[in-house]
Amino acid sequence: MRRIPWHKLRISWLFAIAAFAFLLGPFVVVVSASFDGRPSYFPHFPPQDLSFTWYRQIPQGYFDALLTSVLVAALVAVLSALVGLMAAWGVVRSRIAGKEFLLAFFRLPIQIPLVVTGAVFMQFYYQLSAILGVKLLYSFSGLVLAHLFVAIPYSVGAIAAVLVRFDHSLEEAAQSLGATGWSVFRRVIFPAIRPGVVIGMFYGFIVSFGDVPISIFLVDKTTMTIPVRLFYDMQFDFRPTILAISTVILVLSLALILGVQKIVGLEMVVPTNNR
Repeated sequence: MRRIPWHKLRISWLFAIAAFAFLLGPFVVVVSASFDGRPSYFPHFPPQDLSFTWYRQIPQGYFDALLTSVLVAALVAVLSALVGLMAAWGVVRSRIAGKEFLLAFFRLPIQIPLVVTGAVFMQFYYQLSAILGVKLLYSFSGLVLAHLFVAIPYSVGAIAAVLVRFDHSLEEAAQSLGATGWSVFRRVIFPAIRPGVVIGMFYGFIVSFGDVPISIFLVDKTTMTIPVRLFYDMQFDFRPTILAISTVILVLSLALILGVQKIVGLEMVVPTNNR
C-alpha cells in the first residue's frame, strides 16, 4: 500500500478541521450564549453567568408554533413519500418515452424561488376562496399543500434513484414461486427501496419544517410556524429566549437525524466493500 506523505495528511487534517469549525461554529455560539443569564440585546459568547433563566422564560407561543411546524412537517413527509413513490414507480417502471423529461418536470418546483411559490399560492388561495368558497389561506391544510409542492420533487428523486438500481431478477424469482403482486411488492420490492422512501420522507420533513419564504405568505396567528415566528421576532427585537428555543430545536433536530440513522442506517444507502 502506498503511504501518503505526512505533509499531505497534515494539510488534509487542517482543511477538515477548518470545515468542521465553519459548520459547527455558529451552533456552538448559539448553544453557549443561550446559557448566559444576563439580559442583553445581543448574544454573549463565551457565557459568563451560566443559567437556565431563558429556558424557563420561553413564551408558550414558541412551543405552540413548534408543535404546528412538527405536525405540518410530519404530514408533508408522509404525503410526499406516498406521492413520490407512486410518481417514481410510474416513471421508472413504465415503458413510455421521455422518462428523463418527466423526472426533470418533477424537479421543476425546486427551481422556482420559494418567495415566488409562496406569493403564487397566496393568490391561488384568494381566487379559490372567491370562486368556490374554499378557504385554504391561513389554514393548516393550505400550508400542507404548499409545502407538499416543494417536498414532492425530493421524494421522487430519492425513490427513483433507488428504483433504477433495483435488481428485477429478485422480483421475477418471487413471481416464479407463486407470489402475488402485492406480496412481491411488500416482501421483495419495498424492503429494497425502503431507504429511498425514508430519505424522501426525511427531506420532506426538513423542507417543510425549516421553510420561511412560503409560510410567511400563508400563516396567521393560529397557524404560525416556528421559523416564521422567530423571523418576525428577530426583525423587531432580540431576546435571549430566541437562543433558548433555537437550542431546543437543535437538540430535537439532532435526535431526528439519529433516529433516521437508526432506522435506515447509512450502510443501506451508501454501498460498502463488504456488501
